[in-house]
Amino acid sequence: MKVSARNVFHGKIDALTPGAVNAEVDLVLAGGDHLVAIVTMESVRALGLAVGRELVALVKAPWVMLMTGAGGVHLSARNCLAGTVKSVAPGAVNAEVVLTLAGGSEIAAIVTREAVGELGLKPGAPATAVIKASHVILGVPD
Repeated sequence: MKVSARNVFHGKIDALTPGAVNAEVDLVLAGGDHLVAIVTMESVRALGLAVGRELVALVKAPWVMLMTGAGGVHLSARNCLAGTVKSVAPGAVNAEVVLTLAGGSEIAAIVTREAVGELGLKPGAPATAVIKASHVILGVPD
């Protein structure tokens, strides 16, 4: 499978919470990190989602926000994944920042060069990737 999304995660469904219209899918990644997605109940049926099912989760890098020094901040975003900056690749306007999460997974974010400086993003610095659950796209392997 070839996709344009920079972040492709493989994992298994750890929990599935159905609702009237949508379901919350908790995906556990290989290293133990969790990623939560919100999908429609129709997608649950069409993809045959169930606890233990292997999945692929896609997240485009521009959908990943980064924060540092989050002490006391509470967010509505379901995914707040703590990690360490692995690399920063600056461009003319934006930069690609790659974090290594606690479990070993990597996640890429596209942020402005200004944000890189303001947040002190450099290799070895702690940072948190913030992703809304509705920005996680799920697929099942063939």
